[in-house]
Amino acid sequence: MKNTQSARPRRGRPRSFDRDAALEQAMLLFWRHGYESTSVGLLTAAMSITAPSLYAAFGDKKGLFLEAVQRYTCGLNSSRQIIQEAATAREAAETLLLTAASGFTRPGMPPGCLLISAAMSCSDEAQDVQLTLSKLRSETEAELLAKIKKDVTAGRLPPETQASPLAALTMGVIYGMSTLARDGAKRAKLIATAKAALRAWPAATT
Repeated sequence: MKNTQSARPRRGRPRSFDRDAALEQAMLLFWRHGYESTSVGLLTAAMSITAPSLYAAFGDKKGLFLEAVQRYTCGLNSSRQIIQEAATAREAAETLLLTAASGFTRPGMPPGCLLISAAMSCSDEAQDVQLTLSKLRSETEAELLAKIKKDVTAGRLPPETQASPLAALTMGVIYGMSTLARDGAKRAKLIATAKAALRAWPAATT
């Protein structure tokens, strides 16, 4: 007798969870605890899914983390968007710094920056993750540097402006603000730090 049941084509099992909501929870967990300190067990509990569902939807923990990072960097106040939309390099730096001060201390959200806190917890075994985060940070600095050079060329900043150190200083202060926030610093302290960094910028010439 022919087994008609086995002859039927099998359909893929429908996903039984909200992928977007699960990714949001994973992002918050990585943001709070870092990459290596966030276990698959913690992730599945926060995402309300099973380990097989996690692997089926995201590949593995690294794949999930990279999607979480993409979600984080594509937020409403992404660094790239801020730099591109600013009229001048100084305006871009000011917005980056003050947005960081606000974003790193949002009530109900993890303190600091995911790209910085996650990298701090990476060991040598997670060098590929570390390199990914480093590349993202370097890209932001490079965009700010290009903006500064453009303003120097256009005469909006003095010709003696040291573009590379100025871009590095701005981003370095942001990284330090993330650490301060994770150590419990209040928003007022971060805003004061941001304003101090802005005083290092040369006065606009036009």
